[in-house]
Amino acid sequence: MSSAPSVNATGQNNVAAPASEEAARQSVTLRVSEIFLSIQGESSLVGWPTVFVRLSGCPLRCRWCDTAYAFTGGERQNLERVLTQVRTFGVRHVCVTGGEPLAQPAALPLLRALAEEGYVVSLETSGAFSVAEVDQRVHVVMDLKAPGSGEVHRNLWENLAHLKPSDDVKIVIADRHDYDWAAAMVRRVELDRRCTVIFSPVAGELAPTTLAEWIVADRLPVRFQLQLHKVLWGEARGR
Repeated sequence: MSSAPSVNATGQNNVAAPASEEAARQSVTLRVSEIFLSIQGESSLVGWPTVFVRLSGCPLRCRWCDTAYAFTGGERQNLERVLTQVRTFGVRHVCVTGGEPLAQPAALPLLRALAEEGYVVSLETSGAFSVAEVDQRVHVVMDLKAPGSGEVHRNLWENLAHLKPSDDVKIVIADRHDYDWAAAMVRRVELDRRCTVIFSPVAGELAPTTLAEWIVADRLPVRFQLQLHKVLWGEARGR
């Protein structure tokens, strides 16, 4: 007698993976910093209960980075183990973040496997690595690094051609110079016509009301956003 199909977090029936696929998932490994359940605090998916798969490692050193602990370390896990942990939380949304997830080639099969299991999958990426091979079912949340980050030279502009209308571009703003740079970029390449554009202030450096007032004064076609998880839990790790 064949075994009954499993039911994933979306309520859909899944037939057990073939032995060859199972073996492949055992052989693909990733360096994982942490896996946890929280509220999505950023992007167009803000507010949803979400499992975060934080991968370790990032070649960038943005001045305002708030996850420097993920630059190094982490535990080597195979793909099937990561998927098993995600399933235990029983929610529909999964976000693969970092560090910089795309610095690990195995992030691509992870994203694909999550999409195949029926999750709403998002990817938070710095914009310094190509998103061309990211599964089309994945909601890409891509940074453009403003000058204040110290990493503006790492922007991979070719990525703009690969963005879908359902994707987001996020620009973190530290000061008026960053804002003017970002506003000019939105207008120059008509970024708002490609996808949703989100401006967020650097926490503790730029007053949220100041950034909001600049956006309103310029009628800029972008979404203002605070990091909701910081509003709720401050700098607590794993929240």
